[in-house]
Amino acid sequence: MSDQHPAPTPAPRPVPLADSAAELPALPESGERCVVMTMGALHDGHAALIRAAREHAGACGQVVVTVFVNPLQFGPGEDLDRYPRTLDADLRVAAEAGADVVLAPAAEEVYRDGAPRVRIAAGPMGERYEGAHRPGHFDGMLTVVAKLLHLTRPTVAFYGTKDAQQLALIRRMVRDLDFPVRIVGVPTVREPDGLALSSRNRYLQPAERESARALSRALFAAERAVGQGPGPARGAAQAVLDEAAAMEPTVRTDYLALLDPADFTPVSEDFAGEAVLAVAARVGTTRLIDNLALRFAGDGARP
Repeated sequence: MSDQHPAPTPAPRPVPLADSAAELPALPESGERCVVMTMGALHDGHAALIRAAREHAGACGQVVVTVFVNPLQFGPGEDLDRYPRTLDADLRVAAEAGADVVLAPAAEEVYRDGAPRVRIAAGPMGERYEGAHRPGHFDGMLTVVAKLLHLTRPTVAFYGTKDAQQLALIRRMVRDLDFPVRIVGVPTVREPDGLALSSRNRYLQPAERESARALSRALFAAERAVGQGPGPARGAAQAVLDEAAAMEPTVRTDYLALLDPADFTPVSEDFAGEAVLAVAARVGTTRLIDNLALRFAGDGARP
């Protein structure tokens, strides 16, 4: 037997940290700039976004990761002050996933005159579901996304599909306001037991962590019933949530809705095509969201 030991895996190169867009390195003429916007506390879901951006950018392109906890999208009583800020760990995740630079500006850099007097309004599409439970949230989100798109000037921007309504609104804003950027959605990354990765999962107590699985179990129950049509599929998901609430009163559903991904309006009972089943619930004091894309054949046959 050889006494040689395998060579250690080399550590990822440090990723440069920029405090302002002016510090971003110049983009090579032959490449694209891809941006991944985050609020920090990076996990494997964010890493998947960065890897997707890296693959698209290739050797000639550039991947910019932004880390900015945007105060505009937190409402009264929400978790702005306790939102995790882990920049050193974020830099390591970004480096390992292939980022070229991390832009982590202070609020004074993004909003130089304080809270902006002019903001982007999400409109009726942003007043439903998440918007109804978090008034003003999507206005703040779109405002900072627009700001960061202007500051970073990417050709492609990558967002997770876990925040389905957010992604739909960003796509709508880019289309309606003619932003020169392509939006790419990256599939949700899940724990082995199905729970969608989220920075807020760290708030869950061990028993709550088990209860939180009800969200993904509800979505997968709907997926199994998709051949029966929209109504039965949603009903299968609702049954899982009802059972979870009966067993654990700290699980409280905010909404469960089967939606057209283009405008986030409910689909009809005879709907055919792709829909999004979206769910939001509180588990203890932690609010979680999840969703799953479902395709309906429209004739009762399994797609």
